[in-house]
Amino acid sequence: MWFEAVATIGIVPLFSYKWKQVFFMERQSDPQALLTMTADIVAAHVSNNSVPTDTLPDLIQTVHDALASLDPSGPPRPAPAVSVTESVGQDHLVCLEDGKKLKTLRRHLMMRYGMTPEQYRAKWNLPADYPMVAPAYAERRRSLAKQIGLGTSANRRRETAEAE
Repeated sequence: MWFEAVATIGIVPLFSYKWKQVFFMERQSDPQALLTMTADIVAAHVSNNSVPTDTLPDLIQTVHDALASLDPSGPPRPAPAVSVTESVGQDHLVCLEDGKKLKTLRRHLMMRYGMTPEQYRAKWNLPADYPMVAPAYAERRRSLAKQIGLGTSANRRRETAEAE
């Protein structure tokens, strides 16, 4: 990416991901954006490092060339471990990140990848109703909850218990 290109010339900028998005959006709509970004990077580098004045034009040219050579499409999207249609089985779900078979994805995603279900769905372009729990496991939990009376009012549970 652009920060690797800039790092190869000895400048290690500490810009956020948002800055990269702004860079590519501005670069597409404003031809002066590349010059502005070059000036910002060189100014930041010069303010923190001593740079001989005779090497300054070369530094500016190198940064400009590095930024101009970047591909705005970014890195390629990762491929899922299995296809989305194969990821939902009756007894398990398959994590698209690593191919692991699980009954529930939520904890695995948070502990292993630091992702919420919403982030996972967005990353893999999944529908909002994509399950985070295997269908058989959800049905087993549903029947157990019904059996112990969850979801009913306390009065109705007492009446049912007295009738038995």
